[in-house]
Amino acid sequence: MGLDFPFLLDTMERLIAALPLTLALFALSITFGACLAVGLTAMRVSRYKLLDRIARAYVFVFRGSPLLIQMFLVYYGIAQFPAVRHSIAWPLLRDPFSCAVISLALCTAAYATEIFRGGLLAVPPAQIEAARACGMSGFLLLRRVIAPIALRRALPAYSTEMILMVKSTSLASIITVTEVSGVAQRIIAQTYRTMEVFLCAALIYLLINFVLARLIAWLEHALSPDLRTPPVALIAAGAAAPIETTVLH
Repeated sequence: MGLDFPFLLDTMERLIAALPLTLALFALSITFGACLAVGLTAMRVSRYKLLDRIARAYVFVFRGSPLLIQMFLVYYGIAQFPAVRHSIAWPLLRDPFSCAVISLALCTAAYATEIFRGGLLAVPPAQIEAARACGMSGFLLLRRVIAPIALRRALPAYSTEMILMVKSTSLASIITVTEVSGVAQRIIAQTYRTMEVFLCAALIYLLINFVLARLIAWLEHALSPDLRTPPVALIAAGAAAPIETTVLH
């Protein structure tokens, strides 16, 4: 069976037209999820047991249940309550795109909470004590010492979560959001050509994740001064080092 290049090009054009919706789903869900995760992380490391238990329960529920079921509950389940249908939030909750963003954000927040907590716990106590000895405390200590180190330690794991979220946006097609996967399913329903359409969709997701992985690698490099030692510094260090001589007998 030969490849039908005109059909592949037409399919790619139709899928790329839906790409902005996929990127919007990803960007909004990651943004809101990260903001929620910061608050939950603060609750997890809080000295107040009640806040810690609430955050633990949230993480347990959203990490322990499938994202697809969470999306169904947000889009179909909440609408069954009359109080919700008559509330000011109903215009938001009856929109499939908004429900997809809410579901994705709530789910990724649970995973990001544990990732951020691990980054905080990985900050060396000696560096915190050194910063306090220099007069840093409170928000200044958090901004200049704790947050940069915690972000650098959490970035590899969080990058995996971001890539998983790109692929999770395909579940939004289940609740009638016409992103890349939703358009692909419509094309398949019209043409019955499953292989070619899903290959094109997979290629688009692969390219998105490739670009995202490169951006994260650049950010990781930018946050790692120890990996960016200038050549001039290396030359100067070599010049300053004492020269050892070996005497042959």
